[in-house]
Amino acid sequence: MGKDKLKRFAENKSFACFVEPEFEQMFRTDHPLKGRWHADFFHNDNPIVLELGCGKGEYTIALAERNPSCNYIGIDIKGARMWRGAKTATERGMSNVGFVRTRIEFILSFFAPGEISEIWITFPDPQLKSRRAKKRLTSPLFLAAYKQMLTDDGVINLKTDSKHLYNYTAAVIERLGLGVEVQNDDIYGSGYADEVLSVKTAYEQMYLDRGLPITYTRFQLGERTSFPMFDWEGDDILEKDAEEERALQVTRR
Repeated sequence: MGKDKLKRFAENKSFACFVEPEFEQMFRTDHPLKGRWHADFFHNDNPIVLELGCGKGEYTIALAERNPSCNYIGIDIKGARMWRGAKTATERGMSNVGFVRTRIEFILSFFAPGEISEIWITFPDPQLKSRRAKKRLTSPLFLAAYKQMLTDDGVINLKTDSKHLYNYTAAVIERLGLGVEVQNDDIYGSGYADEVLSVKTAYEQMYLDRGLPITYTRFQLGERTSFPMFDWEGDDILEKDAEEERALQVTRR
């Protein structure tokens, strides 16, 4: 492991906004902050918004700056990358930002029912192989987890360069009868991108520089309580082959 990474890991421990649990605190048990984020971490009752797979925390920071009346938590497992966001939040004295280093699979160890108002999923790994469909962050398996921690009117936002993931998410929404608010397959080309959607991570900018469209989906889980997995015929479409080749050329965040 490089010296820079070790230095960042050590500095992460000094950031009040950075939560890095021990393995035992997230595996088959609940973290002490579960159900206590408002009272013990943010010290207010403002809505809590999660960014899943936050990388360097660029989106988490940008959202928090634009909306100080909400609390934002970036989730990722890459501590050396998250260091950038935690350091920025610390240097700017941002009290409405937190970061949690954990795998998204363990997210229910951290948040109680109704504790989260909104979820952002920004440029996740699209998991193009059909055998990895359950690892897509908009798969029914993950939606079932989100349901357990979202408020009744909670929303999920997906912003991605992957047309395959965009179409898969649309299929999940249709199959499960979920409430969709926005489905846009080119937010910049259509002029739909507002101030929030126009926030660009370094990763996103690489794709925009290549003239590739960025998609956006916003939806709710509503009263749905069952989220069965299913085989999606779109996984057999050759469209994803081009994406696999493209993924080899650009390193994800």
